[in-house]
Amino acid sequence: MPLLEIEDLSVTFNGGPTSPPVRAVDSVHLSLEAGETLAVVGESGSGKTVTALSLLGLNPPEPVSSTTGSIRLDGTDLRTLDGKEWRAVRGRRVAMVFQDPGSALNPLLTIGTQITDAVRAHERLTREQARRRAVEALEQARMPEPESRLRQYPHELSGGMRQRAAIALAIAARPKLLIADEPTTALDVAVQAEIMAMLRSLCVDLGMGLILITHDLGVVAEQADRVAVMYAGRVVESGPAARVLKHPRMPYTQALLAATPRIDAAARTRLVSIEGQPPRLRERSSGCSFAPRCPVAVDDCTASVPQLTVHDGDHAAACLFADAPVELPVPAATADPAPATTTGAEPPLVEFDAVDLRYPVRGGALRRVTGHVHAVQEVSLQVEAGRTLALVGESGSGKTSLTKLLLRLERPSGGTVRYDGIDVTRPGPAALRRLQREVQVVFQNPYASLDPRLTVRQILAEPLRVHGLDADEDTLTALLRDVGLDAFALDRFPSAFSGGQRQRIAIARALALRPRLIVCDEAVSALDVSIQAQVLNLLADLQAEHGMAYLFITHDLAVVRSVAHRIAVMRHGRIVEEGTAEEIYAAPAHEYTRELLARAPGRHTATTPQTKERSPQWQR
Repeated sequence: MPLLEIEDLSVTFNGGPTSPPVRAVDSVHLSLEAGETLAVVGESGSGKTVTALSLLGLNPPEPVSSTTGSIRLDGTDLRTLDGKEWRAVRGRRVAMVFQDPGSALNPLLTIGTQITDAVRAHERLTREQARRRAVEALEQARMPEPESRLRQYPHELSGGMRQRAAIALAIAARPKLLIADEPTTALDVAVQAEIMAMLRSLCVDLGMGLILITHDLGVVAEQADRVAVMYAGRVVESGPAARVLKHPRMPYTQALLAATPRIDAAARTRLVSIEGQPPRLRERSSGCSFAPRCPVAVDDCTASVPQLTVHDGDHAAACLFADAPVELPVPAATADPAPATTTGAEPPLVEFDAVDLRYPVRGGALRRVTGHVHAVQEVSLQVEAGRTLALVGESGSGKTSLTKLLLRLERPSGGTVRYDGIDVTRPGPAALRRLQREVQVVFQNPYASLDPRLTVRQILAEPLRVHGLDADEDTLTALLRDVGLDAFALDRFPSAFSGGQRQRIAIARALALRPRLIVCDEAVSALDVSIQAQVLNLLADLQAEHGMAYLFITHDLAVVRSVAHRIAVMRHGRIVEEGTAEEIYAAPAHEYTRELLARAPGRHTATTPQTKERSPQWQR
């Protein structure tokens, strides 16, 4: 008997008196064995997280939503449980690692208190026994110095450590099934590799099943035993991960693979994106939901919904062409056009000159300064107009601290930071207003960077009105269209969107003023590959047309290869290597750079369809 068996699961959110119901999950069938990893992939809004929340009974109760079908865990039908029985299941038999550890952890409680409370809610343990279990869980999550972490609060940990703490919280009660919703989003390659290796070892050591919700096909290729591809609430392809990624039978799966950046591609290669947007679930068609975006669709595709049928053993696909898959006409990869400003004779747009940033360390009852932490040390760096400089390095290497100096969120302890000749630490009123308009930022965490009390319309219009620009309907709709959303989003609040959709809104806000420089702090890490390709191509187009420059902070070395003209590698607050993208990838000089490249997820393992002919259905 499988550890988990889902049969004909459907989740419908009931609208108000004037709104039709929305079926977010439609007739899903999945199974999972103990010790196995099942990856669930698909674009934002495809139903991945709603499916996962159904396994925990966390979807809104009736009449707000209704759930049908069967969910059997170790032979128990979870759909028949009442409130008290669900409380015994959550955390003990099924646990979840949520996408944003910053909001999943209680900021008012120490890490130790949160883990021990979770354990004692399910087992009769003394405080000392629960404390030992918490230390053990932190050790299993590869948390350094686990004893000392028990006394720390979430805000005192880095992003990677918070993610480890969230995983420790989930596994402390030793569940049979662990659901990880984007557990490595925005983590650097070193931490990403450690966390994925740790999750795999937990599956083996504890006999635990793992459902991995992700948009990163490189992680899927390296970590998953089996994969299920979801689109518009349905599973459209499933099977062994190696077989699905190498020989996809569904055009949507082929399209996702074609849109995935590859670390072995040529530098600044233009990415392939899927034209159009996923369908609104309120407007579900009578045929294949992917047909309006599919380059190989025929009239029969819109006549009826194709059923998920098995081909070649346990490889299943929902497509009329599944028996004889049609290779998509993916256009040949081309280099991005040269940016408008590329001459090296012009002065740099941004210049960091021997910059230092030190944070004081305070101790004792009087909180006196007892020392300093060097976040940035003697960094000299330039960003040229119309070019992209990528900053890469592990968490805590000083990348974000360096950009805070440019954004005037921190004051340098030494050295100078200049933007187009302006000393950013001492700008006059006119220069400050120019800085605020010409330098924009996309922050790493879309959950914290958007005001939850404002609608999307207000969020996008605010910077335009501050600088006296038009914020009419057409302007706002065009901004949303650039990032793969439509006017339907304007009057909704951020809470109505997934993490990837929120990040698109944040990118649209940064683009609103058409700045000269955008600081992208993990700007595309939360996006699925199709929207990621669309946004990266948009940024390249704006750079070519308007000479826009980017300071790009990311852990994704495949994305870096597709966007960067120059790369700077940071470690312990210092630049250890800098050069053109071609030089860094072809012959990295520093051992740390070679180590980062070796740890990068194997994006080249996901094969893409061979190029045959161009098609107007594909954006490039």
